Amino acid sequence: MTSVAIGAGPGNDEEGRAAASDPGRGYAKGRAKREEILQAAMVLFGEVGYHAASLREIAARVGMSHPGLLHHFPTKAALLEAVLAYRDAVDTADLDDDLARGTDFFDALVSLAERNARRRHIVELFTALVAEATSPDHPAHAHFVRRYEAAVARTGARLAERARAGELREGVDPYAAARQIVALMDGLQVQWLLSLDRPESEQVDMAADLRAYLRLVLAD
Repeated sequence: MTSVAIGAGPGNDEEGRAAASDPGRGYAKGRAKREEILQAAMVLFGEVGYHAASLREIAARVGMSHPGLLHHFPTKAALLEAVLAYRDAVDTADLDDDLARGTDFFDALVSLAERNARRRHIVELFTALVAEATSPDHPAHAHFVRRYEAAVARTGARLAERARAGELREGVDPYAAARQIVALMDGLQVQWLLSLDRPESEQVDMAADLRAYLRLVLAD
């Protein structure tokens, strides 16, 4: 999506003429601004939730006008959809990259928890939005329903493979364990956020707790 700056002043006119004379530059500039808006929206949604966030505040944080932001995202719901897609793409890409390198699926989940401990704003975004989205009329409700169904199905399928190979502890139901693993990962994120005002040695270690639970499920 190309972007032409909106506003008064010779600087904006010069940028517009430059973009018009070099469409590639205009496209790259628009893509960079869109990325900046997504980052600012992730932080604000994580801070105050979707309903309390305003497009004007997001526009101010990236140094552009409200009409300029609407050029990229015409509604707050459209921006939320893009933020959720971006957030899921980050996690999915990281997980798929690990699997492509031959990493075991459950080791890759632990690595994902380790990475999330370095991405506070993404964790804050997720925990704020998923709590709001339990309401059926929330614009992200269907997204999170699909997300949890997919996460449980994918994890359950991997556990079922382990069961067939004799690599699951006796009595463990693959799909019940999958729901527990997904719930544990999300619950640990909340506890981790709440622990960040403590000394580092007392903060929740999401990866370590997930790894300990997996030892209770997977056979040695």
